[in-house]
Amino acid sequence: MSATPETDSKDISLIDNQREMEQLFRRLASEPIVAVDTEAASFHRFRDRVYLLQLSSRQETAVVDPLAVSDLSPLGKLLRAPETEIVFHDADYDLRLLRQEYGFSSEHLFDTRIAAQLLNEPGIGLAALLEKYFGIHLDKRYQRADWSQRPLTRPMLEYAAADTRFLLPLRDLLREQLRERGRLSWAEEEFALLSTTDRSPSDPEQPSFLRIKGAKALNRRGLAILRELAQWREDLARRTDRAAFRILSNEPMLVLAKDPPRDLGALRQVKGVGQDLFERRGKEIFAALERGLAVPESELPRLQRAIRIPPDGAYDARLERLKALRGRLAERYQLAPGVLCPNGTLEIIARRNPATLEQLSEIRELRRWQLGELGPELLAALRNNGNQSL
Repeated sequence: MSATPETDSKDISLIDNQREMEQLFRRLASEPIVAVDTEAASFHRFRDRVYLLQLSSRQETAVVDPLAVSDLSPLGKLLRAPETEIVFHDADYDLRLLRQEYGFSSEHLFDTRIAAQLLNEPGIGLAALLEKYFGIHLDKRYQRADWSQRPLTRPMLEYAAADTRFLLPLRDLLREQLRERGRLSWAEEEFALLSTTDRSPSDPEQPSFLRIKGAKALNRRGLAILRELAQWREDLARRTDRAAFRILSNEPMLVLAKDPPRDLGALRQVKGVGQDLFERRGKEIFAALERGLAVPESELPRLQRAIRIPPDGAYDARLERLKALRGRLAERYQLAPGVLCPNGTLEIIARRNPATLEQLSEIRELRRWQLGELGPELLAALRNNGNQSL
């Protein structure tokens, strides 16, 4: 275990103007490595955006208020600088936000969460890792803090700063362990994929109201009512920039869709609607119910039936052999099976049934490190020639 990093919080600065922010990035431009984190407020707001930005070099930690500056392009330049390693913990979410909000991407990454997964750490969350390696306990009160609020309290700033101020020492420890175990190249491949993966959201396969847990148990009239309620809630959430579940949670919407009240008095009695919501929005909710009840029978929504794939006993047998092999290899490598090779990748391998390493290498979902470590045994499992011994 490394010595505990310096924990004095007095040197944490809040930057809330353009001039100081530009000065910060001029200093960071000469650093070979910088830790970065963001804070959003999806638990409180409809729009998922960056409300706070934390950065640490080996010399300083700063917290930037992106709402108070006019131009964050220096951050984009830093993220793209090939000579600067950018360290995140769970980079996927941060990169998604930064790309969505500003169009930023990063070229040279290290993700301590991925590193922890490849080292089979029992806890891969930042709080667990900081406690294990440095004895640092993060205050859980701020895990779901509203980072959109202003002004931010000093304890909130200290909590936010902790997400990056200890990240570089943590990166150093995890990187050395990866190197010692011969897995640094594995991690570097994963980091490179993070840099190149398109993070633009894909079109959902089904309407959002059908993704509400319990929706598929409703009849078609209930689905029509739920659709109207969900649309009302989403429109209001967007207008008021509030998280949708804070306006009306899913459970009462399902109750209303299954057994719609016939008047405002009955609506008031529905558990989960609440007196305050009823007084402010009761008529709007009831109007949504009436719209759902008024949908003609011929226009009621239908559940899309899943496409049934014809049974394929040979495929099923190959997949079972691959999973059994993965279980044995996971013990050998001391890795979670899903980290060693996810189910989705095994399913693609079983479906394509490659006969050679070259054909196996054409499966883009399979990492190069997985091909090198597991390739011959994966092929043996597909052939079922008994050559699967450890």
